[in-house]
Amino acid sequence: MFHPKGPSFMELMQQGLSSMERGYDLLAPKFDYTPFRTPDDVLKASVELAGPAASVESALDVCCGTGAAMRHLRPLCHKRVVGVDLSQGMLDEARRRLTDAPGTAALEWVRGDALELPWREEFELVTSFGAFGHIPEEDEPRLVEAVHRVLKPGGRFLFVTGEEPSRLRPGYWLARAFNTAMRVRNAVWKPPFVMYYLTFLLPRARALLEAQGFQVDVHADALPEPYGRHGLCVVIATRR
Repeated sequence: MFHPKGPSFMELMQQGLSSMERGYDLLAPKFDYTPFRTPDDVLKASVELAGPAASVESALDVCCGTGAAMRHLRPLCHKRVVGVDLSQGMLDEARRRLTDAPGTAALEWVRGDALELPWREEFELVTSFGAFGHIPEEDEPRLVEAVHRVLKPGGRFLFVTGEEPSRLRPGYWLARAFNTAMRVRNAVWKPPFVMYYLTFLLPRARALLEAQGFQVDVHADALPEPYGRHGLCVVIATRR
């Protein structure tokens, strides 16, 4: 399914019936061959907004997966780049894949929960790509609080999101149908597997960030086509 080297339908079913942690442990070796992995051109264009090479001391990538964003963050940083993820399998894959990553910043991997980040005012930059669907809407304020806590004053939270798509587009209803199916799955099968679409979109994301004291800047034209045409944008929220 997807790419010849990607997971089969049965492997995806096994993942989807597992816990979040176990599911991504199973998927990790083949994750980069699925459409769930943020494309490199999106990562490159987003990280370039953070500044030139070696202009940031330390960065944290939340829900780092197999380390795709960390590969782009390492040249940006001159001290350390930390990736945190719930899945040890994904962290192991990231460590393996980043042995040849450009740059000199130290790479660190931490198994942990995005809602309970174990640092305080340690990073100039926090990023997260393709992970908001794993954060229940009721927990989004906790995510914003956690990011605010680990950033130094003046630090930035950089991520990709978009406006809610038009209800006239088929993709909107496909996403809503998927979300409904996941809610039914989680109601009848334990442990739950949190994965939803159309999450942490503008203007809700802006409202949550501003309520926490961030200054929010939306870069609507930062991404290459076709992503910009699909309404995606880069958000940089600065801790005041």
